[in-house]
Amino acid sequence: MYKITAGIDGMMCNMCEAHMNDAVRNNFKVKKVKSSHSDNLCEIIAKEEISEAALRDTAEKTGYKLTSFKIEPYEKKGLFK
Repeated sequence: MYKITAGIDGMMCNMCEAHMNDAVRNNFKVKKVKSSHSDNLCEIIAKEEISEAALRDTAEKTGYKLTSFKIEPYEKKGLFK
């Protein structure tokens, strides 16, 4: 599993967040996606890696700009390991 944190410029409201979330869900196999227009961020939890170029293309097609990209391994936190 991977956690991708992407800076997204151009989101102005909750509807923009929904558009970005839908674009990510429609283009990649993700477990979870959450966007914030106030923080200019999109956080993605995915089983497979997502490339910066692919996410940039998806954001631009939706009308937004990718300003930063970070990918790291992700482990679900729980009570038991």
